[in-house]
Amino acid sequence: MTSRFFKSSLLVAITLLFISCRGEKFDHQPVHPNMNMDQQERFEAQEQNRFFADGRGMRMPVEGTVARGNLREDKAFYQGISEDSSFVDEIPVTVNRSFLQRGQKQYETYCTPCHGSTGDGQGIIMVGRYGYVPAPSYHIDRLRNSEDGYIYSTIANGIRNMPAYAHQIDVEDRWAIVAYVRALQRSQYVPENEMQQYDVDLAALDQQYQQAQEEEMARQEAQSGGGGEEISAARGEQIYMQNACQTCHSQDGSDGIGPTHLNIFERTRQLADGSTVTADEEYLRESIVNPNAKIVEGYDPVMAPYSYLSDAEVQSLIEYMKTISDNQ
Repeated sequence: MTSRFFKSSLLVAITLLFISCRGEKFDHQPVHPNMNMDQQERFEAQEQNRFFADGRGMRMPVEGTVARGNLREDKAFYQGISEDSSFVDEIPVTVNRSFLQRGQKQYETYCTPCHGSTGDGQGIIMVGRYGYVPAPSYHIDRLRNSEDGYIYSTIANGIRNMPAYAHQIDVEDRWAIVAYVRALQRSQYVPENEMQQYDVDLAALDQQYQQAQEEEMARQEAQSGGGGEEISAARGEQIYMQNACQTCHSQDGSDGIGPTHLNIFERTRQLADGSTVTADEEYLRESIVNPNAKIVEGYDPVMAPYSYLSDAEVQSLIEYMKTISDNQ
């Protein structure tokens, strides 16, 4: 009796299972208490839609449609440019103390690793010698005289080795960083006639600076054994790698962002202005400290100046480049 009841129950269960399966032809849908949007009147990606003449279910937005929140007609605010596509001269946002503090917070989060806390280009990538191309100082004339829109565009879109930060930093925060960069520049470059309006002894400050410089030079001399900084090809190779020169300049003759350093010493170079120059020590030194003074034909003037290197470091670099030249 128990066996017959079990078999009957099993048969009923199997029958109900097959009846409830999808794919069976029904005049109405099977019972489905919690739909959870399982059946939706919509088209999947790439699915055919016979309603339209081209048969495509995926439709282009109506011409002129702008997604909510993406109407960015204010070019000055969103792109840092004027109607003629030139960079705006001034920040198109009201700058106050809280805005500057906001810019300081964002700057210290995203910018200090490369540009340093004071904007002098001595961030951890330089101090720590991690092999990155050093970032330029904000206190050079080119960046002091640049438009606010240029700095904003650099943050948003990146430039040369610097990546774009548009996906990390909001529009208003980018302008806040620009304002803080201007504050840093102002703090390091106050004209003397303005300083005289305050109770500041400029002569004493200059004397303190000179004393600090002398103490630093004495410390470096003491570390080198009292004989000044070492000048050698071996040290030059180390400096070459620490400053990531190999990122832009090959040592095997292959082309790169900049001209190859293979056999560079005493080689005649064709310059962009049509003149020629011999790559002697004077030329190499100038190319390291002021790379835009003479641009080699076929290359863009994108190299940052390495004016922060000491004379001994520059000479060591030159000695190293001599070793990878056949005429030495």
